Amino acid sequence: MSQDAVFSDLVGMTIESIVGLETGSEEVFFTTTEGRVFRLAHIPDCCETVQVEDVCGDTEDLIGAPILQAEESTGETPQGVKEPTDSYTWTFYKLATIKGSVTIRWLGESNGWYSETVDFAEVRP
Repeated sequence: MSQDAVFSDLVGMTIESIVGLETGSEEVFFTTTEGRVFRLAHIPDCCETVQVEDVCGDTEDLIGAPILQAEESTGETPQGVKEPTDSYTWTFYKLATIKGSVTIRWLGESNGWYSETVDFAEVRP
């Protein structure tokens, strides 16, 4: 079971472990030192793909220090940049601690009829 959360809720928490944070991943799990688990993922519908396209920074910088910044930003690829009949949505997640920062770039692709968003939720037992 999961409950929707806001990505900025991570500010002040300390991440203990991260699973799935690599190019091509369709879900990423963050476990905090308080025992809370958060999931970044896309709930698939039919004819779309949403996955981690790139990770910029050293993920070890996020472990063991309080999160100082947790920001999400989203944008669509303008018409003509890729195939005109397709839809592309970029979602960036930036996390920072005193040790450094990491930016996670997700890419959602579809024919335009399906959601390309990334969901952030707290996983509950």
